[in-house]
Amino acid sequence: MVMATTTSIAANMSLASVTLEVADPEAARRFYSAFGVDTYIRLRASKAHSTGFRGFTLALTVSGPATVDGFVGAAVDAGATVLKPAAKSLWGYGGVVQAPDGTIWKIATSAKKDTGPATFEIDEVVLLLGVEDVKATKQFYVGQGLTVTKSFGGKYAEFAPGQSSLVKLALYKRRSLAKDLGVPADGAGSHRIVLGSTADTFTDPDGFAWSGR
Repeated sequence: MVMATTTSIAANMSLASVTLEVADPEAARRFYSAFGVDTYIRLRASKAHSTGFRGFTLALTVSGPATVDGFVGAAVDAGATVLKPAAKSLWGYGGVVQAPDGTIWKIATSAKKDTGPATFEIDEVVLLLGVEDVKATKQFYVGQGLTVTKSFGGKYAEFAPGQSSLVKLALYKRRSLAKDLGVPADGAGSHRIVLGSTADTFTDPDGFAWSGR
């Protein structure tokens, strides 16, 4: 049923922008500037009700552990809360922080040792949406015109980035994403995020809103 309602929508849709809905845009702008990620997101005022896990995270991929520590430190100095201290894992090194506006950010690297000095450079930004059914939601987005570049069964899917966006879109099981971030999976109300689309305005199966240009 999902495919039947979406295949007629624009064939070349892509992610154009990421807008975070915040209670205080000026305070959020100061935070994200100090954190070093202000060029990747937009901000707009909203009083939308939201509780618990909002169902998504923004993930930064950087060059090495020292750079991870630098971004985590910058976020904390600007007012963020540490949800998971930076540490080594099977996949590399990373940590998780929550911005004062409630948005969760993961900073990680696949490197377990530094091969050079710390930088304040970001290699990649990925918007991970926590969804109930990765396979079904992946097919929904394929129907919207997105191209899958990575897919691991019903666990994870990643799409080709749009030319006008600095952020890549990916899907992850909601409960798995919450566990990875160190937060309970429960949440209700607004996601407090709006995704800019190069095509139409729509809402996906998990309630994430897209706004057409």
